[in-house]
This record gives sequence, C-alpha cells and structure tokens, in this order.
Amino acid sequence: MDLQRIKILALMAALTAALVLSATPVRAERVKDLASVSGVRTNQLVGYGLVVGLDGTGDQTSQAPFTIQSIKNMLAQFGVTVPPESNPQLKNVAAVTVHAELPPFSKPGQTIDVSVSSIGNAGSLRGGTLLLAPLRGADGEVYAMAQGSLIVSGFGVSGRDGSRIAVNVPSGGRIPGGATVEREVRSNFAMGQTVTLNLNSPDFTTATRLAEGINRMLGAGTAAAIDAVSVQVLAPADPSQRIAYVSTLEQLEIQPGEAPARVIINSRTGTVVIGSNVRVLPAAVSHGSLSVTITERTEVNQPNAFGTGQTVEVPRSEIEIDQPKARMFKFEAGVNLDAIVDAVNRVGAAPGDLVAILEALKQAGALRAELIVI
Repeated sequence: MDLQRIKILALMAALTAALVLSATPVRAERVKDLASVSGVRTNQLVGYGLVVGLDGTGDQTSQAPFTIQSIKNMLAQFGVTVPPESNPQLKNVAAVTVHAELPPFSKPGQTIDVSVSSIGNAGSLRGGTLLLAPLRGADGEVYAMAQGSLIVSGFGVSGRDGSRIAVNVPSGGRIPGGATVEREVRSNFAMGQTVTLNLNSPDFTTATRLAEGINRMLGAGTAAAIDAVSVQVLAPADPSQRIAYVSTLEQLEIQPGEAPARVIINSRTGTVVIGSNVRVLPAAVSHGSLSVTITERTEVNQPNAFGTGQTVEVPRSEIEIDQPKARMFKFEAGVNLDAIVDAVNRVGAAPGDLVAILEALKQAGALRAELIVI
C-alpha cells in the first residue's frame, strides 16, 4: 500500500513538472532558420554589356571611349565595318555592368533576375534594353546569358542652365528573369558520409543544443559540434535519402542561445540599439547640458539736435548662457533594459546624450555589455 502511494505521488509530481514546463514560454526556432547546409550556396556572376534605346540619356561618347569601342566590336560581329577614324556621337547607348546571383542547384534553362548599372556618364537607363551579355563566374566561365528590357524606378530631369532633379537612382535598373542559366555549378552536397550544418550566427550554446537535439531525435553519436559554427551530422549516401534526411533536420526545433549583451551605436545617425541582456552595476549618473547663445546686432548712435557730431553705427553683442539644472539618477544593480530606458527617459536625454551616458558607464566599469560604435 505504501509503495503504491509512493508511485502515485511520484506520478503526480511528474505531471506537475510537465505542466510547469509546458507553461514556461520557450523560444524554439527551426534549424532551417538558424543554419545552412555547408556547400549549398549562391554564386556571384558579373558581365559587361550595352543598353540601347535610350531617349538621349546615354553616355557622352566623347568622355566614354569604351562605349564607342564596344559598339564598333558589336557591329563588326554583324558584318558592319565602321571606319577607324570615325567617332560617332551616340546618345541612346550606355555601357553597363550586369550582375546576378546564381542560386544553388540551378539547372540550364532556368531564369534568374539581373541588376544593371551604368559605368559611364549616362543620365538615365529608363526605357533601355540590354543586349545579349554573357555572365561569368569567378573561374571565368560563362554560366548565364542576360538580355531584356530594364525596369528603372528612378528618373531625372535637367534644365539648360545645369539644374537637375533626380528621384532615386535612374542610372541603375533590374530585369526580372532576365538571364538564362547555361551551365550548372557542381555541388558536393551528395558526397561524403556526413552533412555539415553551419549556424548563421556563431554561438557555442546554440551549436551544443543543435547537436543534442539531433542526437535525441536520431540517436546518440549522430551529430557532433565541431566549433561555434559547424555541427557535423552522419547522413545516408544515397542522394534521394539524403535530401529527405536534410529536410527532417531542417524541421527540428531547438532553443538557440541568448544573444550576447551588446550596445551598438551608429555615430552617423545617432541610433542606439541596446540588447535585452545588458546589465549595469550600481551607478549614479548626472545629466546636464550647457548652451551658449551669441546675438550680434547694430545700434545707431545719433548726436543731439544741434550738436556737431555724426551719426555712427555701434555694434552690440549679447551673450546668453543657459545651463539647466543637472539631474542625477541612479541605476540599481542588475537592472534590465526597461529600467535603463525608463531612467534615461525621466531626465529627457536625447540620443546623443544617451550615447555619452553609456560611454561614461563603460569607462566607469558599470556597463556589463560590449559597446560597439559603427
């Protein structure tokens, strides 16, 4: 009877613990959102071409000789000979660079988007059409061919006096589906006995939890963390089985490690981003500002009605110093992000003042976070 009671109590305790754990919010994320498969990557392609059909906004060929050279070379391929001494002044042609990203496992015949940018002094590419341009990889091989009409979001208007108004950037555009893949990039995805998962953000805790989660699902010894980025997982050799295997791994949910305590300051815009794990030691901060205003004005000094003097201008300078009463506020030990923001808002500190406060706390050793200025 006592043994049965002990079993019942143990079962109730286990159920209570399970309910408590289920009520605790756990920020679990899919492996697909946290990591990528090693070797499965995009490849950058770049090329050179000509955009034609512009409405007088092309390159000024006198200042862009490479545009003329490109036109002559293109016409020579079609049997048109341009005299060497001629220098045609064309305003509806622009030399451009064409670049694109080749997705992994792209097959010949598929299409990809391309971006086109002027490299001369063309004013706008609006209304232009890109002529056939080969796109090459880092190895110099042609992997795609691009051609098509450009979509340009910007426009520019100029006057005869040199004035100009531009909206966005009219010297660049895109061609959706403008390139056709001609060559496949070989991948080592199906090679070897393992698959390596690379975390998007290096973290030892996340790598450890990822390996532990895979081992719980597929058995001990299946996965091992190599470093803070890579987790090596045993995988089947058959390509079709490996694809289904990786699909299963991507759907696994784990709880990533918490981000390090950081404060990032953008010195150009005054933007300050404070991480949720930022903490401070006990510290008192006094915030105040001093403003000096100098006003220059001129007064007229006139002589008496029957005096012999002359009317003169007398400069007058007024200097005003405004120093609001400085307020001091106290940070308690281990306060969280909400307390830091509330304390700063109570004294009405601007973003620039907040930067100074955080830097002072860092110098005093009271800020438990990495301070990064970009």
